[in-house]
Amino acid sequence: MTDKTSSPSTEPAPGAESGTAPASEPAGAGDATTGADAATGAPEATGAAEGAAGGKDAAAPAGGPTAAEAGPQAAGSRGTVQVSPGVYKRLTTGLGGFTLAMAACLLLVGAIFLVTPRGEKEVLPTIDYGGHLWAMRSGAPYTVHAPEGLPAGWRPTSSRVHGLNNKDGEPVAWHLGFLTPTDQYAALEQSNEKPSAYIPRMTNIKKTVGTRQVGGATWNQYHRKDKNAYSLARTLPGGVTLVVTGTASFDELAVLAGALKAQSRQGGVPAATTSPAPRS
Repeated sequence: MTDKTSSPSTEPAPGAESGTAPASEPAGAGDATTGADAATGAPEATGAAEGAAGGKDAAAPAGGPTAAEAGPQAAGSRGTVQVSPGVYKRLTTGLGGFTLAMAACLLLVGAIFLVTPRGEKEVLPTIDYGGHLWAMRSGAPYTVHAPEGLPAGWRPTSSRVHGLNNKDGEPVAWHLGFLTPTDQYAALEQSNEKPSAYIPRMTNIKKTVGTRQVGGATWNQYHRKDKNAYSLARTLPGGVTLVVTGTASFDELAVLAGALKAQSRQGGVPAATTSPAPRS
C-alpha cells in the first residue's frame, strides 16, 4: 500500500536564497558587517524625519499663504526680529549720538545763561561835570546856574555844552542830566536862546498846566502825557532861560530847581561836582 501522506519539503524557502532573515529572527554575528551601513543610514533617517516634520509646517490650507509668504509675520509673532548690523547701528548709535549732542548743547546754553550777568535796567555811569561847569562860567555870555547841595541819591549821568566857542552870536546852551533817587530822569537845560522857541522845544509842549513856587521863585509847569514828560521852566532877567525836565515827578524836579545857584565867573572849579551815593 502506498503511503500518500506527503513528507515535509526539504527545499529551502525563497527567503533563504536571498539571505534575508525573517523579521523576527535576531541579528547574528553575520549582521555585524552591516553595522556601518546602519550607522551611515542614521543621518538619512534623521533627515527623513526632519523632512516629515517640515512637511507638516509646509503643508498649508488650500488657498492660504505659503510658509515663505507668511515668514515675516510668523517670525514677528514668534520672537525678536533679526536686523543687519548696519540697521542696528543706525537705530542705536546714530540716535544715541544725536541725543548726546543735543544734551551737550543744552547744557552749554544753560551754563552760559547762568554765568552771564543780566539785569532789567541799564546802569548809567556817574560823571564829573566840573570841566563843563568851569568852561561855562568862564565863557558863557550869561550867568550860569548849577545845582549845589543835592540830596544823596542824585547822580549826574550826562553833560553837553553847545555853542560856547562860536563867535557869530549863536546861543550858548548847557545840558546837565541826573538820575534821581527813584531812578527817574531829570535834566537841567539852560540857554540864552529866545524863550518863545527854547521852552517849547525843551518841554515838548507849549501850554502850561499851572505854576509852582520853588525857593521863592515862580516856575511854570508843563506836562506831556504821551511822552511822560514833566517840566518846570523859568526865564531870568537878561534873557537866559532855565528848564528842569524829565520823567521825574514835579516834586523831584522842584528839588533840582531849588538847588540851582548862580555861578561866579571868578570862581574856580568846584571841589565836587558829583553827588554822594545813597547810604545803604
